[in-house]
Amino acid sequence: QEKFVESGGGLVQPGGSLRLSCAGPKTPGTYYTMGWYRQAPGKQREMVAQITGSGLITYSERVKGRFIISKDKGQNTAYLQMNNVTPEDTAVYYCNAGQIPMESLWGQGTQVTVSS
Repeated sequence: QEKFVESGGGLVQPGGSLRLSCAGPKTPGTYYTMGWYRQAPGKQREMVAQITGSGLITYSERVKGRFIISKDKGQNTAYLQMNNVTPEDTAVYYCNAGQIPMESLWGQGTQVTVSS
């Protein structure tokens, strides 16, 4: 089964910006809710941001005011604009769909490292 494919990660300095992209499986329809998640070393995966087809957005308190989630209308693609990053944002970032992420759709993720 196809999974989400994330890209755009890398090494960024504290205070810098990065834009992540993800592409989902080619399905006849589109996922109504898409979200970004992250997992730091030794920690559980956590929700970063979610967006619905109607534009309702939820952010983790840890990233609110710094990150911006968006998605292409009618497509299973989503983006995460990360601004003013801190070392605490270092993690592998994943994309998924649904209000509760679907286990079968987890991809490899993209590594984001914030360091000077």
